Amino acid sequence: MMRALDPERMMREMFQWDPFAEMDPFARLRQPEGWFSPDIDLRETKDRFVLRADLPGVKESDVELSVSGRQLTISGKREEEREEREGERLYTYERAYGSFSRSFALPEGADLDKIQAELRDGVLEIVVPKAAGVQPKQIPLRTAKEPSAGGAAEAKKNEAKKAA
Repeated sequence: MMRALDPERMMREMFQWDPFAEMDPFARLRQPEGWFSPDIDLRETKDRFVLRADLPGVKESDVELSVSGRQLTISGKREEEREEREGERLYTYERAYGSFSRSFALPEGADLDKIQAELRDGVLEIVVPKAAGVQPKQIPLRTAKEPSAGGAAEAKKNEAKKAA
C-alpha cells in the first residue's frame, strides 16, 4: 500500500536531516531535546472527525488535551529511557524524546462539548462528533425535462415580460 503524501511530515524530515549524520555514529546523541513529533491521522466520517496520534511510550499522565475556541491542542512529553550499564556499548540511538505540541482547527460543525479521547496501546484516539444540524443530507436532482413548481412559475413570468 502506498503512503499518501504528507507535506508537513516531509518538511519536518527535511529540516531534521543532516547530510553528515551517517558519518558520525553519535550525532543523534547530541541532538537537542524536543525533536519528538507524533505522527497523526485525521479523517472525517459522515457523523464525526477521528484523530489518531502515535504516542508509543507516552504515559496517559504525560498527555494533555485542550480546546480553545475551535482549536484542539494535543501536548505532552515522552521521557528518555536511556540506561547506561557497565560493560555495555551503545551503537545507535534513534528514538526521539522530548516535549511535543500539535494543534488543529476544528470546523464549524464540530460538537465541542462531546469530544472523547482514549489512549490505548500507544495510540491516542480523539473522536469529535458533528453537531446534529451539520450532518450531510442527500439532495435529489431533477432533470431539465421536469421543471419544478417554482421553476415553471418563473418561466411563465419571464415569458410574460418578453411579450410586454
